[in-house]
Amino acid sequence: MNFRSSQNFFLLNSQLTDYARLGVGLFWQRILIYTVAYLLAAFYYSWILAVLSLAVLIISEIFDYVTFRKILRLKKRSVRDRRICMRLLVVGTVLSALNIAGFAISIAILQGHTTHFMSLFFLLAAAIFATINNYQLPFILYLRLAIYFFSFVFIPVYDIVATAAPLSSDLWVQFFTSLFVMFFIADSARVSTALYRKTLQQKDNIRHKEDKTKAAYAAKSEFLAMVNHELRTPLTSIKGSLDLMALGAYGVVPERMEKAVEIAQRNTARLHLLINDLLDLQKLDSGRMSFHFEMVHIRLFLEQIIALNRPFADRFHVHLVLVSAPQTLLVRADEVRLEQVLSNMLSNAAKFSHSGDTVVVRATVVNDCLRIEVIDSGIGLSEEHRNKVFDEFSQLDSSDRRKIGGPGLGMNISRRIVDAHNGVLDYYANVGPGTTFYVELPLAPAEVVEEALGSQDDLVDLPNLRVET
Repeated sequence: MNFRSSQNFFLLNSQLTDYARLGVGLFWQRILIYTVAYLLAAFYYSWILAVLSLAVLIISEIFDYVTFRKILRLKKRSVRDRRICMRLLVVGTVLSALNIAGFAISIAILQGHTTHFMSLFFLLAAAIFATINNYQLPFILYLRLAIYFFSFVFIPVYDIVATAAPLSSDLWVQFFTSLFVMFFIADSARVSTALYRKTLQQKDNIRHKEDKTKAAYAAKSEFLAMVNHELRTPLTSIKGSLDLMALGAYGVVPERMEKAVEIAQRNTARLHLLINDLLDLQKLDSGRMSFHFEMVHIRLFLEQIIALNRPFADRFHVHLVLVSAPQTLLVRADEVRLEQVLSNMLSNAAKFSHSGDTVVVRATVVNDCLRIEVIDSGIGLSEEHRNKVFDEFSQLDSSDRRKIGGPGLGMNISRRIVDAHNGVLDYYANVGPGTTFYVELPLAPAEVVEEALGSQDDLVDLPNLRVET
């Protein structure tokens, strides 16, 4: 089945479902409205007509209700099922519409050759009700309206012919008014069906795009699974072998091979980082990244992070310095994931700093939140870079002059990790050169800090740390 055929099949099935669902929902409303009309007819005109019309109404409504339920039970309708349902709907529509039209004409005949407010108003109300609620199936709607329109014309024409009324008679005014009303109803029906059709097509386009998105997501998942099983394992072995070779575990590396081994190490490390980032991104997208929250002592944590990243910064002749981190700051976080975020911030600061620069790390309390800042004096970022900084697979400098490559996933993954901590990861341009990236995390409650530190006396410097943004 091609796309066009699939679209038409979806639209027709959706139309049937919507029509049936609304029909079931309006069952008692229709019964109540018509019953009131029949009671008025019984009181002012003929109780026999009212009883007969009510009986036919009950039969037609039960028939329609059974048809609607049958449609809704068919979860996967075939072409044959659809045709059967349409035939049943046609029968029910003709029965219901003829009952209403016959009732209106009968009242008009009982009234005599005069203006027929009740009959024509009853037909008008029925036509508007159909236009509002039966637009899902244009053929059914127009079939019902055609029966009503016949009644609209028959009532005044019957009076005009029977009385040979002159053109100045009110009967002719009634006839022309009926024509105007029919035009109004027909135009309203056209607009309603067109709007509904457009809405259905938009829904189908969304469904089609959603199917394509699901297919793309499945392909992405398969690709990442392949990356994990077919690339990550052998790459880990290759990287381990190269590291052992560089350390001399297999003997002294010949001088002419040292450069080649160094390049191979660097490139395998980049590939390993790319694969890990891709897998982290997949876990975050699918909601399968696990977090293990615990109390983290910020000062000790930052000291460890700086020590871990100092060798990388030394490659660029950049110094990492911790200038402020009170002993009493604790947060509830996943230490491994938070380490990933801070390492990414520090590595970026080192990469985009100048040789000999110093990257400053500090931790303070801002508005009852822990703020960890990484301050560099490098090339700097402006506000126009904000979206690109946190996009997937984006690099601020993609030219050949970039000092070190990367997949461009680090900040995107870091922001998602911080979001999972109910925190904020952002940056601002320094007054002088460089940029300050910062992470804000909710502070642990004071009683938890007190319990973790073991003494209330250790908390005395906390109030003095609070600063305003």
